[in-house]
Amino acid sequence: MKMFDLIIIGGGASAFGASIRADELRAKTAMINAGLPLGGTCVNVGCVPSKTLLYAGEIMHLARNHGIPGIELEVKKFDFRKVVQDELALVETLRNEKYSTVLKGLEHVTFMEGRAQFVSSHEVEVSGETIHGEKIIIATGSTASVPPIEGIRDAGFVTHIEALRLEKQPNELVVIGAGPVGLEFSQMYSRFGTNVTILELLPTIFPASEPELVDRLADILNREQITIKTGASAQRAWKNRGRKIISFTVGGKEDQVSGDEILLATGKTPNTAGLALEAAGVTIDERRAIVVNDFLQTSQPHIFAAGDVINLPLRYEITAGHEGTLAADNALNGSQESIDYDSVPYTIFTDPQLAGVGLTEEEQMKRFGTCLCQTVPFTSVPKAIIMKRTEGLIKMAINPETHQIMGVHILAPYAGDLIAEAMILVKNKNTIDDVVETLPMFPTLSEAIKLVAMSFIKDVTKLSCCV
Repeated sequence: MKMFDLIIIGGGASAFGASIRADELRAKTAMINAGLPLGGTCVNVGCVPSKTLLYAGEIMHLARNHGIPGIELEVKKFDFRKVVQDELALVETLRNEKYSTVLKGLEHVTFMEGRAQFVSSHEVEVSGETIHGEKIIIATGSTASVPPIEGIRDAGFVTHIEALRLEKQPNELVVIGAGPVGLEFSQMYSRFGTNVTILELLPTIFPASEPELVDRLADILNREQITIKTGASAQRAWKNRGRKIISFTVGGKEDQVSGDEILLATGKTPNTAGLALEAAGVTIDERRAIVVNDFLQTSQPHIFAAGDVINLPLRYEITAGHEGTLAADNALNGSQESIDYDSVPYTIFTDPQLAGVGLTEEEQMKRFGTCLCQTVPFTSVPKAIIMKRTEGLIKMAINPETHQIMGVHILAPYAGDLIAEAMILVKNKNTIDDVVETLPMFPTLSEAIKLVAMSFIKDVTKLSCCV
């Protein structure tokens, strides 16, 4: 039987974070992967392909809606299939450069292709061979969930995976579920010319952010002719003359919508089925997610888990990779490193982007019973005025007594870039006084962070541009 210091089950962001750190520590490591190719969700069917297509849609939209007098542009041709082929080619390039090549350079890591299954708490079987690991990290990711809608499998649907490689653009698309995936794909296809309807069960399209910003984003999407129905419970799906039809209820009233295709964007299910976790004594929760402590340790002290497969709150690419690194450190060094999830940002890559870090006003009130908040529109940001992109908002929540910045949420072009500064402010427990003393470059959208900090102490609408 082959013996390893560490066995890593998975081949995505968490697994690579763990394998790179294990190699640095010169630990004899086995990486086992099945399902998606190396790189997992992000490079194959997540961030890389979706943002590539989103950018293509943004270019088309900007050409038609730049708002600059004296310039008239048109999109002379849009070849959906060619755009998708370019996206898939980029995926292959990055998968080879950032994953396959990186893996080959890991001197102490042995790669094994096949599905892993626990035989005992220290033994894993893969392709008929049993191997032993002193420490084990489970990083098997997740799979798109299929909601319990009557007839949905017979009617047919796509998930984000298939929606990134369709050969033919649908004329009409029904998206079940909002949130990051549903919103990004809805706007992307809408800008390509598809008529899009979103059915979201919750009363809002993204409850994790500030309501003012979410409502503004919904208005923007509506103005782009995307139909959004919140509080909509999908009941039944069927096909009729090649059309896919969904019946749903809103406020007790039944309605229906049809399309060429149905996109499911209702969340993900952790990939724990088939691992035989019971043989290892690893506990999972009601969502089938692996239960871990703050140090990514499972119910078995020598087995760790990271990424989409675990039950910790934020499931983003940036947390997955870092969790893998920390899991390897904790497993091999006996350390107890953890992530402060309050300082981890999120971004929904619509246009404008919705990004945030730290607590919302509601979360701060729940935790501490006190909050002080200010919201500044991007009509007060000179660069936004220059760009003719003043639809955005920025909201900051602070501790009323200490003026510590507890949360920042932004709806604006490039909000995902802007949130990096806010992340540092939240992580380092900076106050609004720290921000007021900074000198951001003029004119840039980053001035919005200083403006919202200044808004706690003065009326920013009465300031000159460079103040």
